[in-house]
Amino acid sequence: MNNEALISVKDLKKLYEMGEEKVHALDGVSIDIERGEYVAIMGASGSGKSTLMNLIGCLDSPSSGSYVLNKREVSKMDDNELAAIRNKEIGFVFQTFNLLSRTSALGNVELPLIYSGVPRSERLARAREALKSVGLADRMHHRPNELSGGQRQRVAVARALVNEPSLLLADEPTGNLDSRTTAEIMDLFDKLNESGNTLIVVTHEDEIARHARRIIHLKDGKVISDEPVRQTVPS
Repeated sequence: MNNEALISVKDLKKLYEMGEEKVHALDGVSIDIERGEYVAIMGASGSGKSTLMNLIGCLDSPSSGSYVLNKREVSKMDDNELAAIRNKEIGFVFQTFNLLSRTSALGNVELPLIYSGVPRSERLARAREALKSVGLADRMHHRPNELSGGQRQRVAVARALVNEPSLLLADEPTGNLDSRTTAEIMDLFDKLNESGNTLIVVTHEDEIARHARRIIHLKDGKVISDEPVRQTVPS
């Protein structure tokens, strides 16, 4: 195990019992992810990538194995401890945006800080700053139905960043976006990584994965490849 890694996963297993049948959704996964890395996790439906994302995101607990996030062993934590880790250490970006429809962009971004007990004036200042960082300074008081799909996803990214998490975890973040908007969001992810954010993107699209610096492929709950992305040099 690499104690310097932001994420260190060792022999992680997740077993589901479906009646008489036992399904190994994850079957002995071991990976380290360094602080500041940009990693894509790929695999077909049923490969285990969603299960791995749920475990890394502290949305579920493994059946066995070790998971250390930012030097803390989280695989044995109870639900309350996991909720605290999720709020403090991890920013989530989902395919469906998951925004509150009757709340402004600013109000949506402010939410994690409310859960953290941050005073109102500081909350507002940090939420405004997060929206500025994703290029939405002029859309703070718009509700989701007044924003384009790409703008909604930018609000979701700002919300994920507002607590200054150790890790940004994105699950099929461009699945509901057209190609032009997809390019804008991936460009934003590139810039976030360049500024020091650690990113894990779960995707089935090769074009999205190639924005990362490293691609981990899963099949049948196992890692079948873990390779750096060859960056193309402009001619």
